[in-house]
Amino acid sequence: MHSKSGVLSKKIVLGILVLATMMVGVDSTVVLLAFPTIVNDLNSNFLTIIWVILVYLLIVTVCTTQLGRIGDLFGRARIFNLGFLIFTISSFACGISPTDIFLIASRGFQAAGGAMMTANSGAIIADVFKPEERGHAFGFTSMGWNVGAILGIVLGGVITTFFGWRYIFFINIPIGTIAFILGWKYIRDNIRIKGKMDLIGMMIFGVAILSLSYGAINSIASTFSNLDLAMIVGGAFAIPVFVFWELRAKSPMLDLRQFKNKILRSSILAALFQSLGYLAIAFLIIMYMQGVRGLSPLNASLILIPGYVLSGFLAPFMGGLADKYGARIIATLGILLMCIAILIYLNLTATLSYYVSIIIAASVVSGIGSAMFFPSNNRAVMANAQPGAYGATNGLLRTVGSLGIMFSFVLVISIAAYSIPKNDAFQIFIGTSKLIGNVSSAFMSGVHAALYLALLILIIAGILSFARGRDSTTVSDGKKRARQTH
Repeated sequence: MHSKSGVLSKKIVLGILVLATMMVGVDSTVVLLAFPTIVNDLNSNFLTIIWVILVYLLIVTVCTTQLGRIGDLFGRARIFNLGFLIFTISSFACGISPTDIFLIASRGFQAAGGAMMTANSGAIIADVFKPEERGHAFGFTSMGWNVGAILGIVLGGVITTFFGWRYIFFINIPIGTIAFILGWKYIRDNIRIKGKMDLIGMMIFGVAILSLSYGAINSIASTFSNLDLAMIVGGAFAIPVFVFWELRAKSPMLDLRQFKNKILRSSILAALFQSLGYLAIAFLIIMYMQGVRGLSPLNASLILIPGYVLSGFLAPFMGGLADKYGARIIATLGILLMCIAILIYLNLTATLSYYVSIIIAASVVSGIGSAMFFPSNNRAVMANAQPGAYGATNGLLRTVGSLGIMFSFVLVISIAAYSIPKNDAFQIFIGTSKLIGNVSSAFMSGVHAALYLALLILIIAGILSFARGRDSTTVSDGKKRARQTH
């Protein structure tokens, strides 16, 4: 396993996983700056086209945990590679879309392919890499996501401006084709878990997440209705039903007994709160730059690039530190840096002359923090998951991350709608409208309130991160055990 061919094979596998993560990250944000062009080209309206991004988030959130379990049972590599193929074909379908409904449906299939990839990527890392190597590997996949998310915003603006919005999807085709061929050759299933599909558990979990997600999303896409309230309440009720069923199922979709492990339980919850707070900050700052300062979407994204780039390059190094010293301190310090970034952002006002310097400084601090948190926390989750449940556990980790992204979006738009009309909030988010006069000051009050809420959410994440306890699967521990055996 330590031969040159074995090391090369590991590097190729990791490269494919990073590419997959980056592509999913790109396509989660790439359509943001293309919204106005898509609306005009397809003779649609904003409240319809907003579902191009919302349906992507919705399907990834609802399906990821189940697809991770399916990967456990039928082969993680098989599901991952199939996901790459579906993602690539669906990207082509998105690019040739003749109508808005066709585009939304194609994005749904694209999201399903993305969910198949993200649900099983962490499990493949756990299969291929030793416990003391996983933090470094997760650092690279974290780099892929960070680079992809910001690259999506930048590419969305540049490609739409110079080539047309359809090419934001067409660029996936050559990349996806090459990655699929390499994945089919190098990513193989060496481990297959025996068990049966828990169809009832999958259905209950799907209903719970779908109801919560759709109710929350639809409440911001249109007027909050009794149906939205019923969906949210029904989804919340379905969660304890799911727990009740899983604890009694012979072959559960998600073995909840493994969550007696404090490190695993705290790490999953820390990921949920960190994602919710951290993404809310990014959305708020984009709205501030576009709505209050009048920057174009492209210029606003360029200001955030230094933080994302630094985060991407530091993530593998920070993951290596987590391999050596454990996740607890590294991840918790990362959240602390994100909290400090919020305190820096709170200095922003509607008229501040040096706002760009503040945003760059804060984004760099938060970027370092995310580079510390993501690979460390992911490593802690997979190091404490049961081998037979790698896929389902990694899928759950991705699901809570997607929930955080989605509810961050809901949180930001909802708070903005207290001071300005909801449709104006959407227009500001995509950069087609600017606030003026007293409305800007009112909106800034909402921004500050949301930042304080994000700070509280991140403090909760930090407490959970620190409370997880010490990770015993580090390089240092491995050396100690080796010395004890001699």
